Amino acid sequence: QTQLAESGGGSVQAGGSLRLTCSASGYVYSRKCMGWFRQAPGKEREGVASIGSDGTASYADSVNGRFTISRDNAKGILYLQMNRLKPEDTAMYYCATDPGGVPSSGGYCSHAPEYWGQGTQVSVST
Repeated sequence: QTQLAESGGGSVQAGGSLRLTCSASGYVYSRKCMGWFRQAPGKEREGVASIGSDGTASYADSVNGRFTISRDNAKGILYLQMNRLKPEDTAMYYCATDPGGVPSSGGYCSHAPEYWGQGTQVSVST
C-alpha cells in the first residue's frame, strides 16, 4: 500500500525558512515524478514544485527563486526547501506522486496526481 507522509511544517515569520519532507513507502519511487502542492483557506489547491525521475525541476512562478525541490531516491524522500517565506505562502502543503516520470511547467507533473499525503501546515506571519 502506497503511503506518503509529510513533515516539517510550522509557524515562521516572514523572511524565514522551512524544509518540508515527504517520505514515500510501498511505492516505486525513483521512476516517478513527485510534486508539492498547497491549499490556502478559501482557495483551490495549486502546484508549487515538481521534480522528475531524472531530477529535472519545475516551479510555480510565485515560488521560483525562493523554493527548491529535491529528492533522495535511495531513501524514498522528497524535500521542499522554502526560503524567504511570505505571508501568502501560508497554506497546507501536500506531496503527491505522478504515474509518469516527467515534470510539466508551473510546478506540476505531466499527469494528474496518483497518491496524496495528508499534508503539513505552513503559517507565515508578518
